[in-house]
Amino acid sequence: MMFRIAGEDFTPGGRIPLRYTCEGAGVSPPFTWSGAPQGTRGYAIVCSDPDAPLGTFYHWAVYDIPAEVLGLDEAQPVAGSPPWAHARNDFGRADYAGPCPPHGHGTHRYHFRLYAVDVLRLPLPPPRPGCRDVERAAHKRALAQAEIIATFAR
Repeated sequence: MMFRIAGEDFTPGGRIPLRYTCEGAGVSPPFTWSGAPQGTRGYAIVCSDPDAPLGTFYHWAVYDIPAEVLGLDEAQPVAGSPPWAHARNDFGRADYAGPCPPHGHGTHRYHFRLYAVDVLRLPLPPPRPGCRDVERAAHKRALAQAEIIATFAR
């Protein structure tokens, strides 16, 4: 079975619904996944925009998701339950920051990458790692990677 991630409200290559952008509620989208390889002990998900004017911009990273979890609900809480953690995005906040490209800048692609990793906890710098830190650590410990690319323009 192939490792896959699916977005409940958008399709690969499709437009991200307004609800998950700065023009809507700005909440994190729901995802499910399947087909993780044997030895998976956890997951991390990272959202980035490689089309940002000043280079790749990171909107979100969630890490230390236990292996038995096979998806994320909409509007993931930052603190409390569930026990996984949010990294600091490029806005300097530890939460989801929905797509918000500059007006008239054209269509941006948003990469939602899911990593199946071989550890329960990624080795990350305290106190609050950035999304890039999560991506580097997850890439090093990845058994598999799955991705959805969706678009948004204003």
